[in-house]
Amino acid sequence: MNIVRAGFYASIATAAKLLAGLVIIKLVAWMAGPEGVGRLGQFMSLMSVLAVLAGGGISAGVVKYVAEYRDDPQRLSRLLAAALWYALCASCLIGALGLLLSRQIAGWLLGDARYQGLIAVLAAVQLGIALVNYILAVINGFMDVKRLAFIQVLGSLLSIAAALALSHWLHLYGALLALVIGQLLVLAVGLPAWWRSPYFDRRMLRMHFDREMTTRLAAFSVMTLTSALLPPLVNLAVRDHLATQFGWEQVGYWQAVSKVSDAYLLFLTTAINVYYLPKLASTHARTPLVSELRMAYRYIMPAVVVLAAAVYLCRDAVTSLLFSAGFSPANDLYAPQLMGDVVKIASFVLSYVMLAKAMTRLFVASELVFAASYVALVYLFTAHYGVVGAMYAFVANYVLYLAFNAVVVHRYLGGL
Repeated sequence: MNIVRAGFYASIATAAKLLAGLVIIKLVAWMAGPEGVGRLGQFMSLMSVLAVLAGGGISAGVVKYVAEYRDDPQRLSRLLAAALWYALCASCLIGALGLLLSRQIAGWLLGDARYQGLIAVLAAVQLGIALVNYILAVINGFMDVKRLAFIQVLGSLLSIAAALALSHWLHLYGALLALVIGQLLVLAVGLPAWWRSPYFDRRMLRMHFDREMTTRLAAFSVMTLTSALLPPLVNLAVRDHLATQFGWEQVGYWQAVSKVSDAYLLFLTTAINVYYLPKLASTHARTPLVSELRMAYRYIMPAVVVLAAAVYLCRDAVTSLLFSAGFSPANDLYAPQLMGDVVKIASFVLSYVMLAKAMTRLFVASELVFAASYVALVYLFTAHYGVVGAMYAFVANYVLYLAFNAVVVHRYLGGL
């Protein structure tokens, strides 16, 4: 399996996930306008945070160590037993806290305590989400990209059906609820698909505390939690700042462009995640590492440039199709956002070396520093340029992050 084939299967899965997400956004834009899309972004950020916390943030760690131990049944069994135990404990804790604080979260995040029931449902399904994360991570670690794509495609199609049905019945509340139900539908597909895989073993469903493996997973999950939790938390801070300075309608325009950006980049980030994390984790010599990184830039960078250019040229049609004619002011925000996307992918490839090689302290420190610098740049640029300043901050921050990652990878390769 190479990056091209992995990218092909990942693209199919991504297209299905993208379609499911865009159906939800379109429904919300139609029912609630820019303000509703802004609040949708808040709820999706919460889901992103809880989806990671549900399993203790060990998904990437499971991928890494399954890729390393798949030819060592004894260590693999110990790893997976510890991973399932870790995920169970974390999901129960997060679910209990979510249920306890559901009213406060609804009021703070969505500005309406009537959404308390929605937050409670999200908290109640944390165990199911943790099991989904575990299953997909094991399949990814074995680099079974076809099976991974099948699960994600079928799960996304079921999510679309749920979104259409629930939004017709419960309107905006139903569309948001469909985001939660969609996670469990992936589990309904993923569990039997994994069960039928040639590498499935019933022992993979055993739970056991193993100090060594738990320590490995905990150390690795710190990086995953940092990279997964900081972006939605930072976006929450940015949205609150933009809403305070310019109003929720302007937040809706910023959110719309950001969602379009996330949507098309998902094709590339999914392929990188599916292929490069297990590949780099299991590769230890300098020459093959350099070869993999060069191949990434050979195929991925031209793709992101072409996609960004296509989105820019079709921005009017894209905005009208995905949202509504009322979102036309968002078209002025695309150019700097798309420039930042190109730089983001260039830095993303290099940052995977830190993740795959468990450079925990350096990775966490860099994530914290560049999250803080992004928020600071947003405050600085929006004071001078308005809402579009948030896009300028996005570009500037990723230019700095790319330079940092280039130095880190150069020093790492030089030490091999």
